[in-house]
Amino acid sequence: MKAYFLHALVENALGETIRLCSLRKHATGGSKITPRRMFMHDIAAQALRLFDPETAHRAALSGLKLGLGPRTRSDRWTRLKTKVAGLDLPNPIGLAAGFDKNCEAPDAMLAAGFGFVECGTVTPRPQEGNPRPRIFRLAPDRAVINRLGFNNEGLDAFVDRLDGRAHRGGVVGVNVGANKDSDDRIGDFVLCMGRVWRHASYVTANISSPNTPGLRRLQERGALEELLGRLREARSALVAAHGGRPLFLKVAPDLDESAIGTIAELVVRYELDALIVSNTTIERPEHLTADDREESGGLSGQPLFQISTRVLRLFAQALEGKLPLIGAGGVDSGATALAKIKAGASAVQLYSALVYEGPGLVARIAQELDALLGAEGFSGVGEAVGAETV
Repeated sequence: MKAYFLHALVENALGETIRLCSLRKHATGGSKITPRRMFMHDIAAQALRLFDPETAHRAALSGLKLGLGPRTRSDRWTRLKTKVAGLDLPNPIGLAAGFDKNCEAPDAMLAAGFGFVECGTVTPRPQEGNPRPRIFRLAPDRAVINRLGFNNEGLDAFVDRLDGRAHRGGVVGVNVGANKDSDDRIGDFVLCMGRVWRHASYVTANISSPNTPGLRRLQERGALEELLGRLREARSALVAAHGGRPLFLKVAPDLDESAIGTIAELVVRYELDALIVSNTTIERPEHLTADDREESGGLSGQPLFQISTRVLRLFAQALEGKLPLIGAGGVDSGATALAKIKAGASAVQLYSALVYEGPGLVARIAQELDALLGAEGFSGVGEAVGAETV
């Protein structure tokens, strides 16, 4: 009964939002509503924060699937067009894995203006993840703590949806992982990569979630060599059968310089195409003020920005341009996106900022980034990559 009541409230909030925005659009002749472009998706995002995070997230996905999300051409800013690991991106702002775990709404997020979308994390078998509550909004800190544990519907459901959009445009990557109770976690990565390869724009091996016990040990030299070796072997057969795809690795921000050097060495040796830096952190900065700040799990949002950008910069120095980087962690504005790019990222990803700003945020970030690049004399994204590490 409670779930039904909450669902009804969300539907009513969305319906009222649509009505109000239709009136405002009529009153303004269809022009921009406010300087912050407060369309219905922004108001709905505020309404959804009245509910617990998982109910809100489910409702947001349902709304996106119904076509209630924002629509912005991702290629409207010519200065933002770029190429990463052979992928032509209309802009460098991507949706990080975790938002659309089951490949339910990638096209809605592309329509919102994202330059690329990463779905997942998907595991071979469906799994419930960790017990609830497992997501905590730290609103005063503009942050989120989650300990979801790769909850998803499994490969079969995921691949059906991915195959169903096979002939649509847009860059849609897939983030793959391992089941918590797997006897061969590396085998899980190989299996997932093989199943999604045909219709994924790229594949990311996620070895950095803090919410699956022991997963981060795959970042250690011996385990990482085995993982990358088996992925390379499987990839060769997939390339022969279905053509090439970029293969990425997503790493944690909680790495020392020795670990960064090891990972940088191995991803080059095993011919990966990009690194995503970074996942959530297990650190708890002293400046956090929210009541739930001590909850276990991975911390994301604004407090992750400095931590992840420092590690991004160290990877850029270690790799010396041999591999492109994608910066994730605390991106919530054009300024933070540009800071990641100057630290060495060729593109960026975000997720937690959507919790507070809604999917209309991506267009605002793109507009701000375009303006900032122009103001600093950059003709394109590529010119700004690593500008502060040179």
